[in-house]
Amino acid sequence: MFGHIFKYRLKKLLRTKEMIFWTLAFPIILSIFFNLAFQNLDSSEGFDPIPTAVVTDDSYENHPFLKDVLKEVSAGEDPLLTLREVSLDEAESLLEEGKIRGYITAENPIRLHVKSSGFSQNILRLFLDNVNQTFAVIEDVTAADPQSLQAVFAELEDTKTYTAEKEKETAPPSQVLNYFYSLIAMSCMYGAFFGTDEVTDIQANISDRAARINVAPVHKLKAFIASSSASYLVLMINMSILLLFLRFVLGIDFGSRVLLIVLTTFVGTMTGISFGAFVSSLVKKGENLKVAIIITVSMTGSFLAGMMYAQMKYIVYDKAPILAYINPVNLITDSFYSLYYFEDLGRYVMNILILLVMTIVFSLGTYMVLRRRKYASI
Repeated sequence: MFGHIFKYRLKKLLRTKEMIFWTLAFPIILSIFFNLAFQNLDSSEGFDPIPTAVVTDDSYENHPFLKDVLKEVSAGEDPLLTLREVSLDEAESLLEEGKIRGYITAENPIRLHVKSSGFSQNILRLFLDNVNQTFAVIEDVTAADPQSLQAVFAELEDTKTYTAEKEKETAPPSQVLNYFYSLIAMSCMYGAFFGTDEVTDIQANISDRAARINVAPVHKLKAFIASSSASYLVLMINMSILLLFLRFVLGIDFGSRVLLIVLTTFVGTMTGISFGAFVSSLVKKGENLKVAIIITVSMTGSFLAGMMYAQMKYIVYDKAPILAYINPVNLITDSFYSLYYFEDLGRYVMNILILLVMTIVFSLGTYMVLRRRKYASI
């Protein structure tokens, strides 16, 4: 009888276009829009060098410290400045035409000339303030012995590094991944539609199909497990297709821990289905109210997990951390996040354990409600 219920439940689910759309087609469509909107977000974070000029008069030629500093910050792979060495008239002309953000004159202190204020001008001002402070310290040190100025410059050039950057073994950071991780989490929670349908189909006072199931010589729990297994299989197939689409079509990086990624999806799907079943068992009114509750909880959870605004995830952790731990969408999202960014699995394991506890609570709650429900007549 278990196989019979499983088989016909599977056929029924595959013909339910609405649930297939919300758990498969809708996330894929949304992921395509996400990819179009965010595909250049990481690359746009690069810093463009600030176009700057320096006046090459006698003061500049006799200021080796300024010349060396400007040469250093305008060279390399990520220069701060694109520097032009020009006369005073040329510098004023370039500034007036908007071809540079400002020009530098080797006075005491070193001066920055700008036409207007802005982000680039503020960076230049902070940079030159630091240069002036450093040069003032050098002048104080060498005041007693002016001949030692060149020796000080030589010491400054001979810098030593006492720290080393440890190479990260996991994938490099990305600003867009959290959007896709929260999308997967939302899709897992949309499995609640399957859970709602499962409970509806075993409550004889709601549908004719449920009435027929209740008069069948099968224990209600056994029928529920067989039916839920079919729902879980369909939802896992949908989630697998979504993951494959994200990874191999859109090129979303999940890291190298494939088995744990699958486990996260597995647990998240269970949580979604059990949540839907719990809602359906508690709410005795029409399907519209149940759907409204599921969508409200899923979308609110997605927002708090950073799906619409990436920084919201960190705001929640900072201002109301309890919301992060009772929000299943955030727990699923953070599980993917932890696998991608952290070598240690402590945070990941905690997220998975909380999801499993939620699943058990929802499942037990559903069972306790349904086992007490009796019908005078069918």
